[in-house]
Formats: sequence, structure tokens, C-alpha cells
Amino acid sequence: MDFNLSTVSFLSEKNFVPIDTGKVYDVVIIGGGPAGLTAAVYCMRKGVDTAVIVNHIGGQVAETSSIENYMGYRYVNGVELVEKFREQVQQFSIGYDEGNSVETIEDDGIKKVMLTDGRIIKGKTLIIASGKSWRKLGVPGEQRLTGKGVAYCTICDAPLFAGKKVVVVGGGNSGVEAAIDLASVAGEVVVLQLLDKLTADKILQDKLAGFSNVSYIYSSSVQEITGDDKVKGVIIENNNTHTVSEIVTDGVFVEIGLDPNSGFAKEVVEMNKYGEIVVDCACRTSREGVFAAGDVTTVPFKQIIIAGGEGAKAALSACEYLMNKE
Repeated sequence: MDFNLSTVSFLSEKNFVPIDTGKVYDVVIIGGGPAGLTAAVYCMRKGVDTAVIVNHIGGQVAETSSIENYMGYRYVNGVELVEKFREQVQQFSIGYDEGNSVETIEDDGIKKVMLTDGRIIKGKTLIIASGKSWRKLGVPGEQRLTGKGVAYCTICDAPLFAGKKVVVVGGGNSGVEAAIDLASVAGEVVVLQLLDKLTADKILQDKLAGFSNVSYIYSSSVQEITGDDKVKGVIIENNNTHTVSEIVTDGVFVEIGLDPNSGFAKEVVEMNKYGEIVVDCACRTSREGVFAAGDVTTVPFKQIIIAGGEGAKAALSACEYLMNKE
């Protein structure tokens, strides 16, 4: 299949219509990843009037190069799987908005979702399935050089570093997966790990060990990313000896985990110390009529298949809530 991320859009689908700010939907869903799209399918099959608000379609899945643990596929890349999600959802007539962020939500009986463009989307119930975003290092040079050698999406940016030297910050699953993707195109890959060993799954570590152009630096942290109009190097400090040194590099891939996209809901629903929305076994939050699903919640094990199942559960819970309110 030959297409890129820009083709994975619902805006041109005949079954999708712009969200109507003048009506109150039965269910408003925030998020276009596995949880949000699965919730949309289940809501529409139940016949409830549904709106979906999506910032980037597919969520993290669209930025994943290889998926080998989703049932029904021995192997599939993220964009292809998102396309399958699209095909499943597009058969329904649904209110849809893509490309805008949620600024805040309010609940005065009717759930109100305020978008950054000033529009307000209203619903009788709300499902938050906004997922997570890449965590930043917060060091000098990172923000200034983002898009100029600092990257967070390997599947998007790896081809730009063909034959070049790159540093991957992080030794967990996301870091090692990124290093594997980069090792097949880059000239040299340096994995920088804060701890004294990698923490990724063994199967990933074994796969990375098969590349001869990968080296490792342990017990070290990034202090600064250097360069003027593009990345030139990374200043690091050894956590044990406090020795400071610089790695000359063409690119830096930050792969240190994710933060939940939940800030817009902090005044409405209960969250844990990590900013994840607290839910019960039926995806109910602390606020009546507000449900949450997927990586943005406290449900453990952040996996595509789990997010999809939680999205289905949230939709069924929302529909049951609506039925009981009638």
C-alpha cells in the first residue's frame, strides 16, 4: 500500500459531516487513536448521535513503524493499521472535526468542549480518548532545534538521516524501537541511556544487537543540544563521575516516554500524579456522564489492543448512561 500520513484523513469522506456547534450530540469523543475510533464505531452502531474531535488522526499508532502484536496481523505498520481503522469508521455518518486542539472542557449538565479556534462542541456525554504525547527533555537547544535535527517521531523523520550519525535518547521500548528503525538507514546510531542498562523488552534488545553500527552510552543524561540552524552536537554528563562531554551528531531522537494529553480536563475529572485520568472498570470518571479510555487513563499496559477494547467499553458505558437517563 503506497500512501503517507497526509492521506489518512476523514475530511473528504462522504459519510462524514462537519460538527454542528448548534446542536447537542448524544456523545462527543475527543481523540482519533484506537480508543477514540473504536468508541466511535460502537456509538454509531448503537445509533446515538456522535461527534468526534481529532487533532492528529491515528494518534501514536500513525507514528509507529512496525506492529507485531495486534491480533489478525503478523506484521503491519502504523499507517496501514490506521487506514484499516478509517475503513471501519467511514461507513457511518458522523460529525467530525480534524486539526484543532481542545483547550478546555466544562460541565454544567451539558458537556462543553472548547476548541482553540473558539468553537464550542456540546454533548450529553463525553468520552476522553486523547492519548499521550512525546515527553520532552527540557534542556537548552531542544525547542529551538526541533525540526532542525531534534525529532520525536522515528517513522516520520528517519529517512532524513540516511547515512548520518544520530543519537537516540532513551533505552526503554520506544528508544530501542527507534534505534532499530534508525540503524537500518543511518550511518551510526548512539543510544544514550540514563540508567546503567537498557530496559526495553529482551526481544527488542536482541534485535538491536544485530546491528553493527549501534553503540551505547549508559548512566548519562543530556545537558544541552547544540547548533545554530541545525543540530551539531549533544552535551552529556555522566551521572556517576559528573564528567561532561559532547557527542558530535546530525540528529537527536528523544524517546523518553509519553505524557497524557489531559491538561484540558484537569478541573473536571480526577487524575493521578502522572496526569492520567482515573477510571473504573466501566471507563467512568469521577464526573457523571464523562468517560475516558486508552492511554490517557490509569488503565495499565498501554497497548493498541487494550486501547481499542477500552474505547469499546467507554462507548457502551456512555450509551447505557444515556439510556438510563431517558
